[in-house]
Amino acid sequence: MTKITGSPEDIVQALDVSYRMAVDALTAALQAYLRRGETPDPEARAKGLFCYPELVIGYNPDGPPPPISRAFGKMSEPGTYVTTITQPDFFRRYLVEQLRPLLNDYEVTVEVRRSSQEIPYAYVWEQGHADGLDEISPAELARWFPSPRLGDIGDEIADGEMFHAGTQRPLALFDGLRTDFSLKRLKHYTGTSVDSFQRYVLFTNYHRYVDAFCDWGLRQLGGATRYQKLCVSGGRDFTEDTVEARAEIESLPGRRYQMPAYHLTAENGSGITLVNIGVGPSNAKNITDHLAVLRPECWIMVGHCGGLRHSQAIGDYVLGHAYLRDDHVLDAVLPPDIPIPPIAEVQMALQQSAAEVTGDRGDALKRRLRTGTIATTDDRNWELRITDSALRFNQSRAVAIDMESATIAANGFRLRVPYGVLLCVSDKPLHGELKLPGAANKFYERSISQHLKIGVATLEKLAHEGAALHSRKLRSFAEPPFR
Repeated sequence: MTKITGSPEDIVQALDVSYRMAVDALTAALQAYLRRGETPDPEARAKGLFCYPELVIGYNPDGPPPPISRAFGKMSEPGTYVTTITQPDFFRRYLVEQLRPLLNDYEVTVEVRRSSQEIPYAYVWEQGHADGLDEISPAELARWFPSPRLGDIGDEIADGEMFHAGTQRPLALFDGLRTDFSLKRLKHYTGTSVDSFQRYVLFTNYHRYVDAFCDWGLRQLGGATRYQKLCVSGGRDFTEDTVEARAEIESLPGRRYQMPAYHLTAENGSGITLVNIGVGPSNAKNITDHLAVLRPECWIMVGHCGGLRHSQAIGDYVLGHAYLRDDHVLDAVLPPDIPIPPIAEVQMALQQSAAEVTGDRGDALKRRLRTGTIATTDDRNWELRITDSALRFNQSRAVAIDMESATIAANGFRLRVPYGVLLCVSDKPLHGELKLPGAANKFYERSISQHLKIGVATLEKLAHEGAALHSRKLRSFAEPPFR
């Protein structure tokens, strides 16, 4: 155990040293097993040879905690706050951001020690370049090395199940095991390195938005803007806009991935990531479950919807203010009777950006931009039960229907990530305006570029607000100090 009395940077450095020692030991053991058949020393494992570092913050004030109003970086109760940490160097900016207010405003003790939570071998495999391990069965490797066990990985902290009477409390929403689990999944689903992900995230449900984002992203390169490079699904980075670059993006295998990601990077991860999540609430929950461990500043959805009001026109926008959660994918962990509040900063940025990009103001903007409830369904063929659907829409006053928005917003609420939704009306099924191929192509050509620009402009506005974006309405009375 190492007691730290220095700066947040010193604490992160101590965590990184401990983590690297564990990774090096595990990598060396894997190589020794592969090359010479040597198995790890059980006694060394019992002493924590392969374990994550653990960050321990003690807070025992003489009186009550000070009434600090910010959304994170505060202690709600005295006690010992603990979490395991993975890849401290990768999370350095985030960890320093979380530690600084705690050290500044509270009398705390900080310790870094080896935990009892072992790093699964699969999470350091690439770092160790242990070629040949894929020829050995996972069951054989699990006999000698730590392996992922689902019983040790979960969202109990985020779902409020880990706060109980006692002195030891969680320091963060996600521990080392849960974080590493998602980092691996992100690469698998998106086809890009986690190093490329930015802190401001756009979701879409159509690949045409990807094309528009890549076209726009390439134009930002070359030094005239704050953006540095465009990292695309399939493993290629671009630093300048050329005809060859756009053609190469088209040829890359990015579309083979289930939810391909595209990253326009900027300093300190302040750029924009676009993820094409495809269609359906299952995909929406899947990607947000995993992205949440990166602790993004915000995520918003820009996609298509069915307009439910006669006054709407194809190409109009819907700014989600509430959600009818007929997606059901989160019901077990976030019951549908729990309200999902709009995040004021995000709503204002979306509306302001819509006005700036479209050029509409006042009544003209109101005619084009409808604020209201979005119904999210898990049934793509809801139209075949129109009697039941119409009653549901009438009772809820929904103005649009899609298959992802409520899931994106609800999981943002659940996992404490600010969220927002701006959809574009692509058809009006209740009013006989169906999305037929010819009309659809004209709609796509006209609307997608403008819609994407609104989403990008919104995230650029939010990037200037920093910590003010993190609303206290996402936090309960008993929260981990880290956001």
